[in-house]
Amino acid sequence: MPKFSLNDVVRAVIGLALVLVFVLHEGDYKELRAIQQLELWSYDTRIRLFMPKTRDTRVVILDIDEKSLNAEGRFPWPREKLATMVRQLFERYQVRVVGFDIALPEPDTSSGLPIFESLARGELKDNAEYQAFLKRTRASLDYDQILADELAKWPVVLGVAMGGKEDIAGTLPPPIFDMKALGDVEYRHYVSTGFSGNVEKLQKAAAAAGHFYPALDIDGITRRVPMFMRFKDGFYEALSLAIARTYLGNAPVRIVLDKPRKVGNRLEGWMSAIKVGDVQIPLDNAMTALVPYRAPGGFRYVSATDVIRGTLPPDELKDKIVIVGTSAQGLVDLRATPIQEDLAGVEVHASLVSGILDGTIKNKPPEVQGIVIVIVLLIGVPLALVMPRLSALWSTAVVVVLVALVIALNLYMWQSHRWVVPIASPLLLLLLLYFLNMVYGFFAEARSRRLITGLFGTYVPKELVDEMSKNPGEYSMKGESREMTVLFSDVRDFTSISEGLTPEGLKDLMNTYLTAMTERVQEKRGTIDKYIGDAIMAFWGAPLQDPDHATHALETAIAMQKSLRELDAPFAKRGWPVLHIGVGLNCGTMNVGDMGSKFRRSYTVMGDSVNLASRLESLTKQYGVGILVTENIVRKAPGFVYREIDKVQVKGKHEGVAIYEPVGRQGEAGPETVAEVERFHKALEAYRAQRWDEAEKLMKNLAYAAPETKLYKLYLERIAHFRQNPPPADWDGVFVFTTK
Repeated sequence: MPKFSLNDVVRAVIGLALVLVFVLHEGDYKELRAIQQLELWSYDTRIRLFMPKTRDTRVVILDIDEKSLNAEGRFPWPREKLATMVRQLFERYQVRVVGFDIALPEPDTSSGLPIFESLARGELKDNAEYQAFLKRTRASLDYDQILADELAKWPVVLGVAMGGKEDIAGTLPPPIFDMKALGDVEYRHYVSTGFSGNVEKLQKAAAAAGHFYPALDIDGITRRVPMFMRFKDGFYEALSLAIARTYLGNAPVRIVLDKPRKVGNRLEGWMSAIKVGDVQIPLDNAMTALVPYRAPGGFRYVSATDVIRGTLPPDELKDKIVIVGTSAQGLVDLRATPIQEDLAGVEVHASLVSGILDGTIKNKPPEVQGIVIVIVLLIGVPLALVMPRLSALWSTAVVVVLVALVIALNLYMWQSHRWVVPIASPLLLLLLLYFLNMVYGFFAEARSRRLITGLFGTYVPKELVDEMSKNPGEYSMKGESREMTVLFSDVRDFTSISEGLTPEGLKDLMNTYLTAMTERVQEKRGTIDKYIGDAIMAFWGAPLQDPDHATHALETAIAMQKSLRELDAPFAKRGWPVLHIGVGLNCGTMNVGDMGSKFRRSYTVMGDSVNLASRLESLTKQYGVGILVTENIVRKAPGFVYREIDKVQVKGKHEGVAIYEPVGRQGEAGPETVAEVERFHKALEAYRAQRWDEAEKLMKNLAYAAPETKLYKLYLERIAHFRQNPPPADWDGVFVFTTK
């Protein structure tokens, strides 16, 4: 027997513990989110590698695209137009089945019929001529009935929105089966607490209806769709299943149930498949079917307006399955999928219809769980015991061979049996065992400290990196949402300044300026986001938590203005111009993390709060002030004296926000400054109350005392304008900026 050292035993025990963790995960005793996500990514990779690259000519998507919206008007369209579209599809184009990836829950009142009927019951009740007119025209104005009459003639499948909301609108179709059909056995399934169905007369006229609810995975990607969803005691079929059934001549649905197993005091079952005629659709343990995506271009898209207006040649759609949906971004039916981040939702249903008819839907049967556990044990246990005795070369060779065998076996089952067998666990276990044995003894703490320094050293001050390295596990560059403060600064008239300097002089000036400003940011625990030419973007509150982020950011802004004036003398000696900057600050909830492309990334912040700070920096020039902050800053940093400048609606916003100029710390701002602020606030109050004479008098006094202040002149110009062009009665004093 070979002799095992203590290190070998420790490594073997850790290896066996890893194997146990993976067995518990695959046995559903302890699911690990990381392995789940890796498995989803590996599934997406296999989908992209083996998805059909050909076009399914049986299924056509009738697209309510931008072209259709421009031609036919905004959506939803009048039901009369939808009736025309249905009639065109069947009479002119001779399609086989039409499915709507759209619900029609509300009555169509666009014809004005309810108004006409209200008049007939009211003011014109005794007007025989009007009553006769309404009687003649009622049928032509009842758009819902017009569409219902058209639906009744043809095999049309309507859509139903189901999900977690409790609101109920419209009518549901009859359920495919109810809870009684499942007996006393419990089955996993998706439950809807509400729905948005269709107007009753439309639902009754349609051949069928199905839900279009996508079962999102933990990462928000659509990979599967519930073939049945339960509402109360009834189970309702998916839109794709309803379309396929209708295409197959309204074939009945037969359920395939596996033998239930006893779990505690209950029986748990698995609906393994459903049969529609001769077609079998495999299901997972939650009654969902995996979507058999095709490569981009796998389905033909036809603009809806071309069908409505009959400009498409008549033989283009003969005997096709037509699914009506939208790819227009404004109608918000784009879904993240394994093949595309913004795939039109209607293509999910088209892919399922195609897969149902071809029998190509992947399967994850109950046996798969046992197969993966056996693979994990066969790989993990021997490797955990043997690898501590192998050299680095032999360990590498063994792992490479096993990885190749696992991948080959998995792809064989994927292609030959259409089985979706998890691959992430075996591969990850192999790599972890290899990693354990190759880097055993590596000092994880030292490595983590070097990692923190490498990640954040270029963003935050060195002393903060040292502080972070003491607890490296608390910091990462992953995306997260935090309350933070962001600062934007920009040099005024930088273009003119740069034109007056040589390239070398401009470089030296910018280096000197940016160095001084960066020092001010880092002195207050700020993180430099980026330099954008002469502009600086910085934030507080990440990667280190900073409860005083607003105060630190505001102190930095004031220090930057002061530091800039300290540069005047050395700049003058070198013949450089005097610089002036505008600074915008805002705090609020922002997204922070390592963002970018595969080519370049940066640790940055994003969100509406960030955009507002950028807009404020631009507005400093409009008001002739050095710093502008939002009311969020005023609340979070109360130790300062603020002058309210205005209420503005900046570009990209729909509501006004109050903006302020910090004039100094409380107790440090002189009495004259505080008095001037109070006088301006009184003038501002009169201005917003439209007391123009009082506001003008107060502003003139302020302008006389401080003729160089642009702010007072600006308000005097506004007052003069409003005297000639009074604002509307509901004016709330908000000034709207239409440019950035």
